[in-house]
Amino acid sequence: MALDRAQLGLLKKIADLESVPEGAYNIRLNGDLEGRRSTANIEIVGKEDKPGIDIYIKPGTKNERVDIPVILSKTGLKDLVYNDFYVGEGADVTIVAGCGIHNDGSEKSEHDGIHSFHIARNARAKYFERHYGEGDGNGERVLNPTTEVDIAEGGYLEMQTSQIKGVDSTVRVTRAVLADGATLVIHENIMTHGSQTAKTDFTVDLNGVNSGAHVVSRSVAKDDSKQHYVSVINGNNRCNGHTECDAIIMDNGSVTAEPKLTANDIEASLIHEAAIGKIAGEQLIKLMTLGLTEKQAEEEIINGFLR
Repeated sequence: MALDRAQLGLLKKIADLESVPEGAYNIRLNGDLEGRRSTANIEIVGKEDKPGIDIYIKPGTKNERVDIPVILSKTGLKDLVYNDFYVGEGADVTIVAGCGIHNDGSEKSEHDGIHSFHIARNARAKYFERHYGEGDGNGERVLNPTTEVDIAEGGYLEMQTSQIKGVDSTVRVTRAVLADGATLVIHENIMTHGSQTAKTDFTVDLNGVNSGAHVVSRSVAKDDSKQHYVSVINGNNRCNGHTECDAIIMDNGSVTAEPKLTANDIEASLIHEAAIGKIAGEQLIKLMTLGLTEKQAEEEIINGFLR
């Protein structure tokens, strides 16, 4: 790869990579392919009809990882990509994605990622997605991820998504359908500041017998930023569903939480929780007695909350 200093810094922020990964990877830079490698068990193929890739993970693949980071460092660039993941029966893998935008210009830079997960029977996958923005320009940094999930019988998908900082606007949409015995676990962390806006929109259809979903969002809204959290779980069979939104507001921040549960089966068990509030004064005082300033104490509390 021929990445400059800023691009390498983004790669570290979003994927904890400092160089080319050892396993399968696909690195996208400013709308083009920067580097790709397939392995014996993980094949990455470029789409022919639209921008993006198909990732095929062979049945029975264990303890392997694939990295698919996206980097934007040109102002005024709008990047759209479609990625499909096919996780074979009985596989157990880790997928690391994420997008970093460095915008030093005055025009908007945007990345829209459409990801589709096809989790086969008894397959397991962990998916990590981290979003980050930086740059000295006044051009917007926009990230809009859409995730479509189809989990077959006995399958399992765990998604850990985070927006670290620097993203001016984001709309995050997830749609999931679960078969018998399938499980979906989502942990989302978001921090906004300035006049940034963030909307999360989850919809999970628990169609299978003994299917289950656990959806948790933790967020911090600082300054004049605004967040809107929508979570819909439809229990269409004997199933278990849980959605939770915990948010801290600071300064003039605003958070709206809309959990919605629909039970279409007498044996559907669904729970929702939502809590929005400021940092407790006793928490600040306790840390300040240990020698931290008020700002340092706030940062410690926020970091622990979003961890």
